[in-house]
Order: sequence, then C-alpha cells, then structure tokens
Amino acid sequence: MSEFKKQVEGFATKAIHVEQETASWSDKQIVQPIVTTAIFRQEEPDRRLPHYYGRYGNPTRSLLEKSLASLDNGNYCLSFSSGQATASSVTSILESGDHVLCAEGVYSGTPEILKNLKGKGIQFDSVDFTDLNNVRHGIKANTRMIWIESITNPLLNVFDVEGVCEIGHSHPNVIVVVDNTFLTSYYQRPLELGADIVLYSLSKYLGGHSDLIMGAVVLNDGELYSRLKYVQQTHGAIPSPFDCYQAHRSLKTLAVRMKQHGQSAYKIAQFLSTHPAIEKVLHPALPSHPQHHLALKQSYGHSGMISFYVKGGYKNTRKFLHSMRVIILCGSLGGVESVASIPAFLSAGDDNLNHLEKLGITSNLVRFSVGLEDCNDLIRDLDQALNLSQTADCEE
Repeated sequence: MSEFKKQVEGFATKAIHVEQETASWSDKQIVQPIVTTAIFRQEEPDRRLPHYYGRYGNPTRSLLEKSLASLDNGNYCLSFSSGQATASSVTSILESGDHVLCAEGVYSGTPEILKNLKGKGIQFDSVDFTDLNNVRHGIKANTRMIWIESITNPLLNVFDVEGVCEIGHSHPNVIVVVDNTFLTSYYQRPLELGADIVLYSLSKYLGGHSDLIMGAVVLNDGELYSRLKYVQQTHGAIPSPFDCYQAHRSLKTLAVRMKQHGQSAYKIAQFLSTHPAIEKVLHPALPSHPQHHLALKQSYGHSGMISFYVKGGYKNTRKFLHSMRVIILCGSLGGVESVASIPAFLSAGDDNLNHLEKLGITSNLVRFSVGLEDCNDLIRDLDQALNLSQTADCEE
C-alpha cells in the first residue's frame, strides 16, 4: 500500500484526556457528568456567568466542543442538533446578493440547502472541483463561500483542499468550508490546509455507534466564531446534553476505531477490485483512484468508505444487497456495523436521478461503510452475495 502522510503522535491521548481533567469536577469522577439543567443560578442580576441558560450554553456541550476543537487543532467549536442543522447554520451567515460555489458531487443534502437560499437572493453554482481551473473560473465578484468535501459522498473524489483554499483566499471575503465527515480529524485536519470552517456530521464516524444525530463546526477565526455562535444561540438548533455526552464518549475510541475502519476497508477494496462481479472500485488508497497521489499527499489515511459498481445494473445490484447476511442494507455510515446502500435512491428528490447518473451515481453504484466486524467475515459475506448477484434467476 502506498504511504499516506505520517500521523502525528498524541492524537489518541488528546481524544481521551482533553477536557477530562477530573480535578475540575467536584467529586473527581473519571467520567464527565451529564448536566441536564436548563437554567443556572446567577450571582448578580447584571452579570452573566459562562452558563446561564441551556440554549446559550451547557457544561457538557462545552466539554465536547473544546475536545472537538483540540482534535482539529482549532481554536473554536460549535455543535448543533444535526449535520443538516450545522450546514444550514453555516449558510445562514450569507446575505442577499452573495454567491456560493459548491463542489459537484457532494452530499445531496447540501445542494438542497443551497437551492432553498435562492428565495433569499443567494446564488449558487456547482462545478467539478477536481480541476482547479473550474474553481478559478467559477468564482464571481460576489462569491462569499466555497463548499467542498474532503472526500465526496458517494463517489469518493478527492479535491486539492490547499489549492482550493489558496484560490478562494485570493479573493476578498471568501469563506472556505470543508465537510470532513468521511475522514474525521484523525485522517485529515483541513484547518491545517487553509480551510476556514471544518464541518462534521457527528452522527457518522465521530459518534461512531449509530445512536445519535448531531453536527459541529471547528474554526480558528474569532470573528467568524462569534457570528456562528450568534446563529447557534438565536436559531436554537442545539444538541441535548445526553447527545453531547455520547459524542464525547465516542471520541475516546476514535483513533482505534478509525485505524481499524481504514485497515479493513483497504483490504476489502483490494478484494473487490479483483472480483468478477465488480465493474469498478473507488477507494483513494488504490492506485487506480484518479486522485490517488493527491489523497496520499494531504491525508493521514482513509476511513471505512468504499464505493463500487456491481455488474449487471440495478437488477443484479438489488440481488446483491438482498443476499448480504452480515452487512446491513442501510442508508447511513460510519458506525461499528457494516452497512451498504445505493446512494442514487437516497439522494433528495427523484428528479435528480438523471443528473446523478451523469455524475456516475448510477443504480448499480453501492456505497459501503466498512464496520468493525472481523474483516474476513465481511469478505466472505461480500463474496457470497456478489456471486449470487450474477446468477441467472435475478428478477426485476
């Protein structure tokens, strides 16, 4: 396997110990407390303490946000009630007349948010960011935000994050947002590559156990943080204290989980690339990936995400998915269990199918999130299901 960037030491230590100083808690407990109160006693009527009302701040939420910021080597973090609420909150700082340049092929929910902004006088365009010339030519005088993903969902395209940031920042007042959900701060830290805002769906790898819905942003700029903090407080799309506790708990195992996700996914990608029932495998660590060398240059590795095309079209792909015994047919990703889906049917709006097909998101494209099961069990399950997918009795 070709080498990604060398991971720095200390990530796992930070994930376990940052904001876990037991001396700061009254009973010196090892596990952080879950503070569920909505209101806080104030010492003076004209002076607010750091926490004074649950919508504005919560101790359990603050611990999570500080920990998330540290893992991205960022100064600030804000958490929200979902990944979509996070994206909506980020775009809410735009004003009428602004323009957003969005990468083509990103998670389908993002263009839906941007389309809805047209009624507020905000324009948006999507272009192929694998060619930086498209980025240069796509920026307008009123462009205020560039939106990309570190690895696109579901085609696993890789963009030159540093190159996009350099182009964006050569224009005044452009904010570059990088959705880093697929890689997490373990495998890429976009702030180090010049990004202004790093966005996460914590429902996926950072939460990692398929039991919470949540999102967050990490950033360095204090003025931008203040604008987004105002949005968090006034719009009120905040996570519950218990969800914050669950997310913080999950960070303690993030390094070991991501390492295992990555190792298993690479081994499975190699297996799939030689299987007779597979047309094509998409995985950045494979030399066949079109942005293979770029991925090695800017990332510390790759997560458990693989996409692949099954021979025989939708009929055979459907048979494959129904033949899985260990792997679950499911529309999410990033959990301890392995799940697979056809992303073309998960995308918002059935009228997008023709557009998606032009991008390569066809009805025989499978998005596979490799979990933490025994890797050989997953390979055996894939093998038997793929073999059944090609049998003559496949029916519509």
